Amino acid sequence: MNSMLAAVAAVLPASDAWVGPVATQEATGPAAFASLLFVVPLAVAAFLLLGGNRTNKWGHWVAVAASWFSFALGVAILIQMMGLPASDRRFTQTLFTWIPAGDFQVDFGLLVDPLSMTFVMLVTLVGSLILVYSVGYMEHDPARRRFFAYLVLFIASMLVLVLANNYTAMFLGWEGVGLSSYLLIGFWNQVPSNASAANKAFIMNRIGDVGFLIAMMAMVAAFNSTTFDEVNAGVAGASQGTATVIGIFLLVAACAKSAQFPLQAWLGDAMAGPTPVSALIHAATMVTAGVYLIVRSGTIFIYAPIAMACVAVVGLITLILGALIGSFKDDIKKALAASTMSQLGYMMLGAGLGPIGWAFAIFHLLTHGFFKSLLFLGAGSVMHGMNDQVNMRRFGGLRKFMVVTWITFMMGWLAILGVPPFSGYWSKDHIIEAAFSTSTFAGADAPWAAWVFGSVAVLGAAMTAFYMSRMFFMTFSGKARWTSDVDGGAVHPHESKPIMTVPMIILAVFAVGLGGVLSINDVFTTWLTPAIGPVDHAEPVLSAIWIQIITLVLVLIAAAFAWVKFGKEAVPKAAPYGNAFSRAARNDFYQDEINEVIAVAPTTAAVEGVTAVDRYGIDGGINGLGRLSVWTGKVIAWTETGYLRSYAGYMLGGVVVIVAIVLGFRL
Repeated sequence: MNSMLAAVAAVLPASDAWVGPVATQEATGPAAFASLLFVVPLAVAAFLLLGGNRTNKWGHWVAVAASWFSFALGVAILIQMMGLPASDRRFTQTLFTWIPAGDFQVDFGLLVDPLSMTFVMLVTLVGSLILVYSVGYMEHDPARRRFFAYLVLFIASMLVLVLANNYTAMFLGWEGVGLSSYLLIGFWNQVPSNASAANKAFIMNRIGDVGFLIAMMAMVAAFNSTTFDEVNAGVAGASQGTATVIGIFLLVAACAKSAQFPLQAWLGDAMAGPTPVSALIHAATMVTAGVYLIVRSGTIFIYAPIAMACVAVVGLITLILGALIGSFKDDIKKALAASTMSQLGYMMLGAGLGPIGWAFAIFHLLTHGFFKSLLFLGAGSVMHGMNDQVNMRRFGGLRKFMVVTWITFMMGWLAILGVPPFSGYWSKDHIIEAAFSTSTFAGADAPWAAWVFGSVAVLGAAMTAFYMSRMFFMTFSGKARWTSDVDGGAVHPHESKPIMTVPMIILAVFAVGLGGVLSINDVFTTWLTPAIGPVDHAEPVLSAIWIQIITLVLVLIAAAFAWVKFGKEAVPKAAPYGNAFSRAARNDFYQDEINEVIAVAPTTAAVEGVTAVDRYGIDGGINGLGRLSVWTGKVIAWTETGYLRSYAGYMLGGVVVIVAIVLGFRL
């Protein structure tokens, strides 16, 4: 595998440099069939959902084949692009006119460039490996066919998202990802908590969707288009206020999809889905969509420095918040979810740094997709061997019983720690170095920004080393703390079948060597240049070598501390009560309670107020008029006696009243 990647590196020498704005050309060759990347898995998803029980025995293999087909076609397009000069690596294809409305028109078109192809390869390769893994993981699930249909629907939606050449078509894929993630997270919806988790993810992502829609409305109002090229051309001549509004609402969309502060509360609960779902959605694909949106919209943020600064700040906050939560979680999947949140913070930080960080944000996104998927699949293998237990305090000593899982998980652990020469070292350290190179904040000169951004990024690396080492040692080292017959039924740890371990081995190879190979002659950053431009190099306030040394030393110290606490010393089977801070971290810093106070309670109160106005104001008024009419009718009916003397008396009384009124006014 490494030799193959080295061959890829040789095809992309450093001399293949930026040549200015890249023209878009009509797709030819394999790129002309790019629509099949998502059409085939979409058709297979429909076939499995409509095929019924007759496809139960073999339907999952059709889904696997569809995913590998998309990967093979992606490889063919990739080879085609690598054989072209940088100036020709940008294809477009219009499939059909989608929305014609006077002078406003939206075509359903595709953009095949190095950025979109990076995501295509990540989604299809990781997705295909996860589907193979799922064949073994979901072997005994009676609804396996439906599960695989949802998986390929998700892959198809994600491919639409990254291949679209305009924000409107991207939004279609964006919503498809939201729908399929809802179906996958709540797949075991017979469990109320799982259904609740799916609803939570769906609702919180709708907040981001509103931000996306407002951003598109602003684009149409300002530029009469949602096409990438036309928006980028228009924003250059627009006011900074227009660019800022669009940028801020795009950030809202990205925060929801990529689980960034303050819309991150759904990610931990989303671990309720089957483990392959966690690996696919929350490691390699869905949660990275927000980062893709920011980088793809880089031109907008260049003209909106305030919005760009907000991206960086959100990334920093999420980076630390996720690391703190992960340091106190005992559920292995939720600890990995917190880790994903934190690593996405790194990517958002890189995206918020501008041209000095865009390429490195995507680089870390790529390497993270492989080693985090590996870690999730490793967690699934542990659960498979431990009778679906997730509490790491009930693990320990599993390296003797799950050797392949232990070794492959170790590769992912070293990669996320950023230990050279593993993949995470090459991508994460670039972001840290870019953070130390920051010289502006919100468009103003800010010499302090480099020290603040860089220091927080280094601190995040040390915290990552601690919580990931804690997870590794609690699971595989120390003495066995397994559930016994006395406290819930004995478990018998065992290694997973080859259909589950082989995908883990392949992902482990990428976790080891991908970052280093793609760093040769700056292969990857050069590859992205036609899509996002060249890296804007800047001198960090601290020399690069010292940044690397300090980061590595802190990482090793944090890992050693975790070894002493959770590998060498005995780990209690029950979580200690702890102090107020640790309890808050275990409870995700009360994100749900805060959301309840800030969003849910006011909304509920508003709904109750509107209901009261409707019930007692509108309906009450109308009903009151009805009752008044009935009462008036009864009074009038009471006066209708049928006797002439009664009517004469009414007339006399009326005359007396009128005379009294007139005399009263005259007096």
